[in-house]
Amino acid sequence: GFRRVCEAVTTTALLLILASTVTHAGWNLLSKQERPSAAFMLVANTLGMVLLAPALVFYGSALRSFPLSVWLLVGVTGVCQSIYFSGLAGAYRWGDMSVAYPLARAVPVVLVAAVSLALGQRDQFTLQALAGMALVVAGSLLLPRQRFGVFRARDYVQLSTALALLAALGTAGYSLVDDHALRLLRESSSLKVGVVALTLLYALLEGVSTSLWLGCAVLARREERAALRRVLRQPLGRPWLAGLGIHLAYTLVLVAMAYVTNVSYVVAFRQLSIPVGAALGVAALGEPAHRPKLVGVALMFVGLVLVATG
Repeated sequence: GFRRVCEAVTTTALLLILASTVTHAGWNLLSKQERPSAAFMLVANTLGMVLLAPALVFYGSALRSFPLSVWLLVGVTGVCQSIYFSGLAGAYRWGDMSVAYPLARAVPVVLVAAVSLALGQRDQFTLQALAGMALVVAGSLLLPRQRFGVFRARDYVQLSTALALLAALGTAGYSLVDDHALRLLRESSSLKVGVVALTLLYALLEGVSTSLWLGCAVLARREERAALRRVLRQPLGRPWLAGLGIHLAYTLVLVAMAYVTNVSYVVAFRQLSIPVGAALGVAALGEPAHRPKLVGVALMFVGLVLVATG
């Protein structure tokens, strides 16, 4: 229970994750307001990498000692990140942030936990944690509904919902890949730099990989090429601010991973941004606050607390 999570998550990790959640909800609001597109995400991600550039100046020599397996994982995580950004942009373009954001944030908890269970880490999960995951699933099923007692297939058969789930799949993928890559780096005897330096270098490489893969996806589609031209013609203040949020939020999470014993707890605590993101969608964007949506967000939040403390 509570003692278990205290052993798995340090105060440092918790503070890092809380700062990350607020930042994450903020850049998602910016992205939703800016005619969401993979092109906007590409520009934001690329501009945001400026934040991490100093790591290359101070610690770049350590890259020569990175194991080959880590370089391969950098490529894989870039694919997962590009899937996440493309799915999220599409979900915001076709639907409400107050539905897409909670789905894209919460579903990875269940996916990462399922993979952890499949890999034999059953001792890491209690009945309470499993009950919490069930609440997350139940809340996810309520989110798209407009009214209780009236089942309408069209509430679920929506492009925005499918794209939010695609974003969730990407999140689960890069969470698992990044955890493995950072463990390899921390355990490498040939690397003589600290945990924070390794994390910043890895985050920079991940950003480059993401922009390369996402750039390919953008250039492959005519509407995204048009969106890219539109974004580049406008002032870059908003994409730069969103990019700053993207890299700051996730770099904080990557550092936090060094202070936990199970990456599932990091993914779970990050979901504290779910009620924040849903509230921003309703308050700042004027999205409808249907009762099933509010109950769904509450169930997901409670479920994630159970997972995190289970």
